[in-house]
Amino acid sequence: MPSAASSSERPQQNRILGIGLRIGAATSFAFMAATIKLGYDAGVSTPELVFYRFAFGLPPLLGWIILSGNYGAWRTRRPLAHLARTAIGLSSMVFAFSALDYLPLAEATVISFAAPLFSVILSVLVLKEQVGRHRWSAVAIGFVGVLVVMQPGGTHLPIVGLIVAAVAAFGVACVNITIRQIGRTEGAQTTVLWFTLSSMLVVGLFFMHFYARPHDGWTWAILVALGLAGGAGQLFLTASLRFAPVPVIVPFDYLQLLWAVLLGWLLWSTQPSPATWAGAAVIIGSGLYTIYREQKIGRERKGIAAKAPIPPLGK
Repeated sequence: MPSAASSSERPQQNRILGIGLRIGAATSFAFMAATIKLGYDAGVSTPELVFYRFAFGLPPLLGWIILSGNYGAWRTRRPLAHLARTAIGLSSMVFAFSALDYLPLAEATVISFAAPLFSVILSVLVLKEQVGRHRWSAVAIGFVGVLVVMQPGGTHLPIVGLIVAAVAAFGVACVNITIRQIGRTEGAQTTVLWFTLSSMLVVGLFFMHFYARPHDGWTWAILVALGLAGGAGQLFLTASLRFAPVPVIVPFDYLQLLWAVLLGWLLWSTQPSPATWAGAAVIIGSGLYTIYREQKIGRERKGIAAKAPIPPLGK
């Protein structure tokens, strides 16, 4: 039975609320990244971090579903598609978590911003979407920014961590494409619920038996905070799209870098290098230009559609 949340009635646009929710998402994900690094410092393994990210993130997800009245969120017409999304999403999450074990918080965050650049490439290869020279130029410039951060000619950062972070960004791009494909027939709550439960099942059955360890109270607090921050970030991210257009809210994702710099300084006394700042500026600039082009193309298409002649009746 469809719920009020899943009805055809479109939620009222509220850009201020949408921006606020997006800021909440960026903040939540920054704190989640910080708790992942704290977890590694406390000796928690990657499978444990991934499992507890889902386990303690499940209550906020279920609360979201209950409040929306969408009790049929578990129903799906495409279980195999969700399993494929789980395989891709879980793999990319493992790489993203592992990158935080090798790299400072700010550098790992900057490289993660390459995901939208990979998404543009995959949208052409997989979804057969049209991408003009302006967006290709933005992608090329963005990858220059990534190279500035990674400094192939020599850097104090571990090369393994840089490679893992780049693979994680590519994995996130693959997830974005997969979600866009699934989203044509499946709701957001269904997609998130299936991903959460199936990922918990895979990690719990095949890895936790080997990696689970007892922890002290401080470590458990970190793990709970990890799950709650990740779950809240997912809710804020999804809700923001209901109240404001994508070009309005996506630029606020880059606030995650400012939080990463602040948390890295407070918790680990680390500061980004000049190369990291320069690369971040290039990546963010290319991302903002891509958003601008998307918005401009959308306005032009609406204008063309509005000017199109109305065919005579019967034609």
